[in-house]
Amino acid sequence: RGVMTRPDSLPKILTEAETERLLDQPNRRYFGPHRDYLFMRLMLKAGLRAAEAVALKPEHVDLTTGKVMVRDGKGAKDRRLYVGEGVVEELREWMDRRPESGVLLPTSKGTAVATSHLRRSVKRYAEDAGIEVVGRVSPHTLRHTFATRLYREAGNIRMVQKALGHADVSTTMIYTHVVDEELEGAMKGL
Repeated sequence: RGVMTRPDSLPKILTEAETERLLDQPNRRYFGPHRDYLFMRLMLKAGLRAAEAVALKPEHVDLTTGKVMVRDGKGAKDRRLYVGEGVVEELREWMDRRPESGVLLPTSKGTAVATSHLRRSVKRYAEDAGIEVVGRVSPHTLRHTFATRLYREAGNIRMVQKALGHADVSTTMIYTHVVDEELEGAMKGL
């Protein structure tokens, strides 16, 4: 049939088109969807875990340099990440809209968003976007998508390990398999 199948152990990732459709779903005229959009942007552009995204504080993001500090990620390790000008610009606009709060992307009442809300939102937006993946699209899908893209771009697994905050590079090695599979498919198609 010519359809490439991948073992279930490999992370599911979104194509560029799927990513665009996903980000098109939230109606940013409204507060909640605008915030959800920014959560998804940050997870796709910085590879944040859901818990890290909801815990981000305004002082962890430098809106001049695009530096994002993830404090006390899994394993109590801080890590330094970077987002591009597009995301920085969107966060600058957000700062004028958000209520006074200790978190960067709060509820309208100024409290932290529950990771369960984030999981439900991502799943719903993916369904609305008609994204068909085995299983459901979750915040972790966005992290996997980020990691695979970074590995494709940089070709350096240690860099991906550092960005994801994996203690052990063996955890990160899964992304080389995704890219190896793409290479196999591309070469066999020649």
